[in-house]
Amino acid sequence: MGIATDVTERMKVAMKAKDADTLRVLRNMRAAFLTAQKETGADTLDDAAAVACLKRLVKQRNQSIEMYETGGRTDLAEAEKFELSLIQTYLPSTADEATTRGWVEEAIAAIGATKPGDVGKVMGAVMKGHRSEVDGALVKKVAAELLSA
Repeated sequence: MGIATDVTERMKVAMKAKDADTLRVLRNMRAAFLTAQKETGADTLDDAAAVACLKRLVKQRNQSIEMYETGGRTDLAEAEKFELSLIQTYLPSTADEATTRGWVEEAIAAIGATKPGDVGKVMGAVMKGHRSEVDGALVKKVAAELLSA
């Protein structure tokens, strides 16, 4: 069963259970899937496209959480964290920081990066080989840390 189909099935379960919070998040996910499906003109959404949609949603939620916490709105930040946790259940697991650090070090050695301005090149090299396995923000953080040292 694909991700989009699984979300639809879980929506039905949430409706029957009258779980409004979960249902709201699942509806947002399904809306993102339908938008992506319309943009591509495909009849169905494959799992790769669904994962790309979910990654966009995760990025949005992380930005919202940061802004709410900065603004002192912990209630809204908690709601976003709930949404984030539900969305992440559908994403494949990503590499931990140690593994990511190893890939970044390999990329730095391969392209000969030496200065903080080379972060983009390092990120490109790592993401080219490991896009589905790593978090881009973590790659950027590790690359900046290693190149500034």
